[in-house]
Amino acid sequence: HLSDNDNQEEIIMAKLNSTEWALASRPEGMPTPANFAKKTVEIAEPKDGEIQVQNEWMSVDPYMRGRMYDRESYVPPFQIGETMQGGAVGRVTASAHPDYKVGDLVSSMLGWRTAWVAKPEAAMVQKLPDVGLPESAFLGVAGMPGLTAYAGLLRVAELKEGDIVFVSGAAGAVGSTVVQIAKNKGCTVIGSAGGPDKCAFVKSIGADHVIDYKKAGGFEGLVKALREASPKGIDVYFDNVGGDHLTAAIEVARPLARMALCGAIAQYNDTGTPVGPHNMIQAVGKQLKLQGFIVSTHADMQPAFFADMAKWIPAGKMKFEQTVMQGIDKAPEAFMGLFTGANTGKMLVKLT
Repeated sequence: HLSDNDNQEEIIMAKLNSTEWALASRPEGMPTPANFAKKTVEIAEPKDGEIQVQNEWMSVDPYMRGRMYDRESYVPPFQIGETMQGGAVGRVTASAHPDYKVGDLVSSMLGWRTAWVAKPEAAMVQKLPDVGLPESAFLGVAGMPGLTAYAGLLRVAELKEGDIVFVSGAAGAVGSTVVQIAKNKGCTVIGSAGGPDKCAFVKSIGADHVIDYKKAGGFEGLVKALREASPKGIDVYFDNVGGDHLTAAIEVARPLARMALCGAIAQYNDTGTPVGPHNMIQAVGKQLKLQGFIVSTHADMQPAFFADMAKWIPAGKMKFEQTVMQGIDKAPEAFMGLFTGANTGKMLVKLT
């Protein structure tokens, strides 16, 4: 009778409806609720080679803003009327694939929905390891943002023990991980964040100096604060913000400094022509390295990343915060909150 009950449960679970968010129109400037459209989709039972998954968590990330433009980039743009994509973690509810069974915890790129059915390779599915972490951590410190910090700092910026490291957006998911990796590797860290609460968080995770960019008031204020924090300048800059932060980093950079260009959230919603650093000529005389990167190029670092995180997190050397909004209906609000500073640490939507 137990096996009959189990089979009946799988049949019931295999019939799912998914609540999903599509792009209704392309934002001009800051996204608004009118740019999103909610729909309900019936999820079929899996066919040969497919799995069916009920998402438990979904991620919203700044890079998604770039996919809302109709232009070529390293990932294709979101299409009007089609369900958007992004990181998600969920449980397999039915399987027609030999490598996946009901109950497996998986990550995918089929966020912005509560359930889905697909072939694992089409959804960039990863079966998640049991390393004693909360499920949501695989969308943050132990997921794509964490690997972004790890690869950008260690490979792109070629971090060395004793470096003086400047991190913008230091209270965010990527930036807060960068701060702690740099400290774990024996570096001095200067973090930039907006407002006293976020600055206190950055200090609590080990930053040696914290700059409140809202108080600094632009390029000149940032340069002054950086010179006070480190009269000798900086060796590494991890850029999540662009704009005045990048310009200030160039200004205080030491010869042969390395800069990992991860993002430029300060200009994601610009409707005019963004103003670039006016002091780029210094990159020549100082022999600076400025390199943009995307995390997927560095997927080969994942085993080393997991190994380090499995040591650092239990040892209290990798703390993380999450800002969680409840329910799929909150997904657009959570995304828009990324651009108004609504999150400390990783912004997530809990779906179950």
